[in-house]
Amino acid sequence: MSLADELLADLEEAGDEGEDGLYPEEERDSDGEPNQGSADGGLEDIPEEMEVDYSKAESVASIAKLRNSKQFSEIMDKISEYIGKQRKNSEVSGPVEADPEYRLIVAANNLTVEIDNELNIIHKFTRDKYSKRFPELESLVPDSLDYIRTVKELGNNLEKCKNNETLQQILTNATIMVVSVTASTTQGSLLSEDELKQLEEACDMALELNQSKHRIYEYVESRMSFIAPNLSIIVGASTAAKIMGIAGGLTNLSKMPACNLMLLGAQRRTLSGFSSTSLLPHTGFIYHCDVVQSLPPDLRRKAARLVASKCTLAARVDSFHESSDGKVGYDLKEEIERKFDKWQEPPPVKQVKPLPAPLDGQRKKRGGRRYRKMKERLGLTEIRKHANRMTFAEIEDDAYQEDLGFSLGQLGKSGSGRVRQAQVNEATKARISKSLQRTLQKQSMTYGGKSTVRDRSSGTSSSVAFTPLQGLEIVNPQAAEKKVAEANQKYFSNMAEFLKVKKEAKM
Repeated sequence: MSLADELLADLEEAGDEGEDGLYPEEERDSDGEPNQGSADGGLEDIPEEMEVDYSKAESVASIAKLRNSKQFSEIMDKISEYIGKQRKNSEVSGPVEADPEYRLIVAANNLTVEIDNELNIIHKFTRDKYSKRFPELESLVPDSLDYIRTVKELGNNLEKCKNNETLQQILTNATIMVVSVTASTTQGSLLSEDELKQLEEACDMALELNQSKHRIYEYVESRMSFIAPNLSIIVGASTAAKIMGIAGGLTNLSKMPACNLMLLGAQRRTLSGFSSTSLLPHTGFIYHCDVVQSLPPDLRRKAARLVASKCTLAARVDSFHESSDGKVGYDLKEEIERKFDKWQEPPPVKQVKPLPAPLDGQRKKRGGRRYRKMKERLGLTEIRKHANRMTFAEIEDDAYQEDLGFSLGQLGKSGSGRVRQAQVNEATKARISKSLQRTLQKQSMTYGGKSTVRDRSSGTSSSVAFTPLQGLEIVNPQAAEKKVAEANQKYFSNMAEFLKVKKEAKM
């Protein structure tokens, strides 16, 4: 046999194995049949251009065949038989998958997935048929069951929207008002009797399937207390039944890691007329259970991971028939609620702490007149301050040719003021008593003419003045200044004191 023949033989064997292993082993139920449910909700992605147009279908029975199937009737009959019996935990012995009622529960879970797919088909059939009469209703009522109930109530007469008590139980008042306004302006045409009959048959079938689905849920929830009591305590009987049915049994669920258990029931389908943006990625049945949905939206993904890890532990306990009273489930749920409360606690109030005490001890400080005099002598003079001061954006000349970079700062430059200035510090300035200040002020006062030495006035000034009336006149030029000085000395002097005015006695 050549190499090409061997390669063809290997390809044929791989093709035969692919046909036999159409369903993975972990998705088979206890009977060995392939499990219809999957982690993505049972339907793969359906492009809109590949969807079937049901507007030309003769009847809904030709496309929706689940209700009249043998499998559906057998499962519903068995549920009616078992629903009246009470089971106890002690009756389960050995692997729970070997119990006949457990097999019925797994089959019922798979049937609910098929019912959901069948309801989607019936909804599309009803929508395609009724779009001839009221095409705008599809966008106004997005929910499939609400749409089917509304179509059954309205029929050909769109005037039933107003003051309809049955419609008020299906839709909200705001939606009813929008539907009634849109119905008055719709361009649809009337349906024939055959089309109305087909629509009524499809609506009845959808409502009957929905009722059967709720009946299955009620039965499965009533039986989860003895099949998986600990798991039911954490997420509820309904969610526990769904994840157990999709996993293919309690044993397969106990072998599944928490990261995979959290994805059970994740929806990846895109149906015509529905927005796929509303479907959250990587969110399954656990994310939508009541325990997780009770938290704020920003904590739900974190909570779903925590709940999935605890569900894995509870499923392993239930698979070995331990803690049949649910003690482990209550402990795990209490731990979950305790962590939820911890996450939602407000952050602690940030306290303003005072600065710590300095590590250095107190240093000894000298004080007194002698110390202040010494600081005054060692202080920077004005010459040193001007030498240390620099002018921005100006090239300085070196003071000495051999000492590069040594300059005199602003010394000797225009605008620098006096080179040497008496340094007067208010803190160390000598204090003079008021009596001494008065004495000095009196000594500085000049009486009579001012001398050129004291006043620094012009030496050519004379007391002889020319007037137009008398010609030459001898006047005292400092008389007015002396009068002003005496008035200022009396009223505005720094050394003047308040006068004491004696009040005369009243007669």
